[in-house]
Amino acid sequence: MGPLSGIRVIEMAGLAPAPYAGMILADFGADVVRVDRSPATGSAPDPTRDYLARGKRSVGLNMKDPAGVDLLLRMIEKADVIIEPFRPGVMEKLGAGPEVAMARNPRLVYARLTGWGQTGPYGPMAGHDIDYIALSGALGLCGRKGEKPLPPVNLVGDFAGGGMLCALGVVLALFERSRSNKGQVVDAAMVDGAAHLSTFLFGLFHAGFWSTERGINLLDTGAPFYDTYRTKDDGYMAVGAIEPQFYSRLLEGLELEPSSLPHQMDRASWGATRELFAQVFATRSRAQWEAIFDGTDACVAPILGLDEAADHPHNVARSTFIAGVGGSRMPAPAPRLSRTPGSGSPDAPITGADTDSVFGELGVGADAIAELRRRGAIG
Repeated sequence: MGPLSGIRVIEMAGLAPAPYAGMILADFGADVVRVDRSPATGSAPDPTRDYLARGKRSVGLNMKDPAGVDLLLRMIEKADVIIEPFRPGVMEKLGAGPEVAMARNPRLVYARLTGWGQTGPYGPMAGHDIDYIALSGALGLCGRKGEKPLPPVNLVGDFAGGGMLCALGVVLALFERSRSNKGQVVDAAMVDGAAHLSTFLFGLFHAGFWSTERGINLLDTGAPFYDTYRTKDDGYMAVGAIEPQFYSRLLEGLELEPSSLPHQMDRASWGATRELFAQVFATRSRAQWEAIFDGTDACVAPILGLDEAADHPHNVARSTFIAGVGGSRMPAPAPRLSRTPGSGSPDAPITGADTDSVFGELGVGADAIAELRRRGAIG
């Protein structure tokens, strides 16, 4: 019984951020029903590989049919949460915007997850993670000295700034509802979220401790003791030895005499120190460096690929990855709760597979379901 057991969530089908928000809620016990478009067009994703759909159910609705919209509104009447990933105004045009939905269900938490947000001049525009983090200031932080900004895949905008903070907004609204007995709208924008994730660095910048020039700062590979290094076998090690005592352990593992090197914080020498570190790391394999640094406070770790992370002894000991379908392994629910932990199901629904059962729970009879299917309102 997860902490969200008994919470009913409608997730309007969309791309990565909204499904991730729904996955978080499903991992912790919520009954998440994904509303997929129906009749289906094109090929549906393989449910066994759609980790973001784990633990959810799926119904097929044709939102161009008034009967399909009516069914969605009936679902909303019984739901605690709806998550929708469309541009501003789309749900209103469908006849299921917040005003209509919350008139049906005043306790509803209506989560709207977009890139640009519900307001502002960019609101109606298309975009992707790279655009949202660009406008937030986060993308300008990423990259090496003298090089163009390097997008950190789509983790900052889509998943952290978008899906994760949307899920947090939902939980906050549910908690507040327990006091007021009223729902509310959650406006989760990825541009807002990416900016929020950068709060610490904005603070350093305004305090005069961070430059707008990339790759010369303490945490952006400007410092040789906060960087990555290639090993003899073309693997990589990550180094984050910021504090003096940890830097001392790093030099010890590299077999470098501290008295032969400039002071750790001598910025003028960082380039030469980095070259020296690179030369030393290139003399041994990744496994050899692991053996040297494991169990120390040098703040050095191997950089693992998606094909390796689940097998690392630390991740195995913590069950950081759990069983997926067909022998695959997927990340486990996080964070960990001592009494009511999350549970990541390996099952993901085939599109529309739960249509009959979900609408049956709403009191729609078998004959009515058959008629709705015949007219193409459900699938």
